[in-house]
Amino acid sequence: MANIIGAIASSHTPTIGFALDANKQHDAVWAPIFQAYEPVQRWLADKKPDVLLMIFNDHVTSFFFDHYSAFALGIGNEYRPADEGGGARALPPIAGHTGLAQHIGQSLVADEFDMSFFQDKPLDHGCFSPLSIMWPHDGQQWPGSIVPLQVGVLQFPVPSGRRCYKLGQALRRAIESYPEDLDVAIVATGGLSHQVHGERCGFNSTEWDSRFLDLFESDPEALLDLTHADLARLGGWESAEVVMWMIMRGAMAAKVNCLHREYYLPSMTGIAVTIYENAVAADPALHQRALAKHREHMAWQTAGAEALPGTYPFTLETSARAYRINKYLHQLIDPAFRQRFHDAPEATYDEAGLTDTERQLIAARDWRGMIHYGVIFFLLEKLGACVGVSNLHIYAAMRGETLEQFQKTRNTRALYSVGGAAKNADWNAKN
Repeated sequence: MANIIGAIASSHTPTIGFALDANKQHDAVWAPIFQAYEPVQRWLADKKPDVLLMIFNDHVTSFFFDHYSAFALGIGNEYRPADEGGGARALPPIAGHTGLAQHIGQSLVADEFDMSFFQDKPLDHGCFSPLSIMWPHDGQQWPGSIVPLQVGVLQFPVPSGRRCYKLGQALRRAIESYPEDLDVAIVATGGLSHQVHGERCGFNSTEWDSRFLDLFESDPEALLDLTHADLARLGGWESAEVVMWMIMRGAMAAKVNCLHREYYLPSMTGIAVTIYENAVAADPALHQRALAKHREHMAWQTAGAEALPGTYPFTLETSARAYRINKYLHQLIDPAFRQRFHDAPEATYDEAGLTDTERQLIAARDWRGMIHYGVIFFLLEKLGACVGVSNLHIYAAMRGETLEQFQKTRNTRALYSVGGAAKNADWNAKN
């Protein structure tokens, strides 16, 4: 079973990454930042966690307002640093732990948290600024992998501190019910006091920052009724992102030991970094029984689906495993790509890095084979619309029947497609 070995809270201001990249370790202004993170580096080197669960918010880099979610969990294989306008930082990509991420995702949805899931998105300073200073790498490889949890705190309404705390409690159940032996550390990022917009820009309160850290450790529930306006009044509007810290605190025991706490205000943001471990161990027998019950709870909604012949649920595991071919087929919504697909399909296969199997499945229009491989049906119908194959042809092929045989099972013999020009289609044309 996975084990939460402890937790880290850290600001994620780009100041941290700037100081590291500019080699400011011995500069009097910047040295306190490096000194504050040295105990964190030692703790991580000693504990050697397999995975860091990184709680952060994106800063309108990879997550824009065309689709903005409260809680977005990364389930991909790898995450690279984002270009935030002036070029990406010279950091290697970091691996994602897909197994743990998918398990967490299933668990959180079972606990009625409406999650979104992402892959193939670079992560900005919200994640990589603290990660790069606390978990040193050799320039090629990081010491372990991450599961990123992006929290939407920029566009209001945003999750409350209490909702985030409850999510943390659900995260603990999710992580500890994962059957593989893993050591996991939870890292919450953001804050402390700061405001970066408007005439109040530059507001800080070291007094509130100190009080917040005290309550966060000893009486976190006292913070849960603070509104975002309360947090803004006390620490500046952008400081309300400390609700993300409440996710980490909810995942820890009621009583924690603070192993390290440091605070520094060099410029715009109160930089805090802390380490916590649970003060009391759970009763092993009761804990195992509770986790077994939780795993049953996670599987309850789909229990029995495996007995349905010819049924292949599109799960988080399928989504991650077959991401490349699904991403390729999704491009068929772009008219320019459709034309290139018609004119020179092999060139588009090369660009997407498709495997020989994936190329053959698409070229052969192997509809049932693509379903078995992990393509979601709603991309098959886009491919069908592109090449002039009706939905009914695809349905029949998946059943191993001719079109005529399949139509006999329907109330009409109508042919249709999702293509906008489907009304003029010649369904018998060679494609």
